[in-house]
Amino acid sequence: MKSAQRRAATTATGSPTPAPEDDAGWSLRLAASLLSIVLLLELLAVSYMMISTALPSIATHFQTTQGAWLLTAFLLVGAMAAPLIGKLADMYGKRRMLLACVAIALVGSLVSAVASSYALMIVGRCLAGLLVPTLFLSYSLIRDVFPPRTVALAVSIATSGMGLIAIAAPFLTGWLLDGFGFRAIFWFFVVCLAVLGVLIQFTTPESGVRLRSRIDLVGAVLLGAGIAGILVAVSFGPSWGWTDAGTLAYLVGGIVLLGGWMVSARMLTEPLIDLDVLGKRPVLVTTIASGMVYGSSGLFTILLPMMVMTPAILGLGYGFGVDAEGFALYQVPIGAAVVLGGLLVGTLVGRNAKPRPLLVAGLVLNAVAFALIAQFHTTTAVVMIVCAVFGFGMGMGYASIPNLLIEAVPPQLQASSASMVGVAQSVFPAILPVVAFSIMNNSHIVTFPAEIQATLQGAVFYDDAGFQVAFWIGAVFALVGAAVAFALPRRIEQVAAPSAPRTTHDGDELVAAG
Repeated sequence: MKSAQRRAATTATGSPTPAPEDDAGWSLRLAASLLSIVLLLELLAVSYMMISTALPSIATHFQTTQGAWLLTAFLLVGAMAAPLIGKLADMYGKRRMLLACVAIALVGSLVSAVASSYALMIVGRCLAGLLVPTLFLSYSLIRDVFPPRTVALAVSIATSGMGLIAIAAPFLTGWLLDGFGFRAIFWFFVVCLAVLGVLIQFTTPESGVRLRSRIDLVGAVLLGAGIAGILVAVSFGPSWGWTDAGTLAYLVGGIVLLGGWMVSARMLTEPLIDLDVLGKRPVLVTTIASGMVYGSSGLFTILLPMMVMTPAILGLGYGFGVDAEGFALYQVPIGAAVVLGGLLVGTLVGRNAKPRPLLVAGLVLNAVAFALIAQFHTTTAVVMIVCAVFGFGMGMGYASIPNLLIEAVPPQLQASSASMVGVAQSVFPAILPVVAFSIMNNSHIVTFPAEIQATLQGAVFYDDAGFQVAFWIGAVFALVGAAVAFALPRRIEQVAAPSAPRTTHDGDELVAAG
């Protein structure tokens, strides 16, 4: 069935879409292409963590208290640009836009590496935010240019393979920071992006799929600004205050702009995002479920280091007092299990299994892991087992999402539809931790005697009940995500591809059918 759809696919201009032979398998060039894409996404996966680790050194060097913007700017620009990047990829080529994003991110990393002021460093991080759309661009490109029999496994490896480098990243980050200073982190990104850009250029062909459309600049501004407003409000609401005028202005303004985007999208014949496509049950549910997969993963990966790195001597009922390098040992079972979960999904889907039950199973495993660690977190071995369970569920979720989207959306709309999935993957991980920490900060902060508090240098610690509540929030959220995924149709019908625009004898373009 999938092979027939691939052979029948056409561009919006009516010409056949070049596609590999259906019976083609793996080759050396194909493996090199996948490796370069996986390494690019691995770099995306650890960039946030590496910058977070370097943040104290950067803030001290530039004598700034606005360190959070170094992290927020990256995700903010990535989420804002994703819909426009997706549309351009469908129109002009997915590899072309992938390489453009890599090039811009490289320039941004270079700017940050040589920045003489904190403002200039923020500019560099904004440019580097174009690395965020490479996630959906990568699996959209794989869908078009890899042989059909390899696609399911390839996209699963590309998305779930992101767990491996997280094991080595703390050691690498420590070595770079201690030996060469915070600028070495950015130079590391520059070198890696340059090498990977060249590898992708020479190993990965361009997609032949094209969507004939216009650029909806008004929609791009409204949607991007709306997403930005909400993310800024969510990111800084805890520090500014939820009733602060600035927080409310960003939040309400973002919601109003999103409403304006939806109105404009209904009025245009060629909007930035086709709301009819986005509103289809398989696409909408996949988008929401994707956000819940990444949201639950984001909360777990924030809570885990806070818990295990807390000194046991404080007697809070949790904590093993490990340092950053010691924490890497807890990431080993997560990283390995993520890869195994992704390989399982890729193998099963490649043998005609449906990704829907695999996504449900992954989210259920995440919920189970949250529940277990909420109650049992005083023994290293138990925590590491729970990490493996969570990682396996995470890998299944990561790998199921692109396979579901491939099943639901035609090649001509793949990147633009995937861009909204990418937005959900940025927004949900921003919101869920805020909810959890709002509750923890409300009534679960531990107050030590003055002599002990002085030695803690302003660090905030939570009581055991606070972590239990936060982990149970994650468990409920993952279960709701499983219910959302279960709402996917058992049999997904692919959205109809757009037809080529018809023209009059005078050459005037008519509205495309379908």
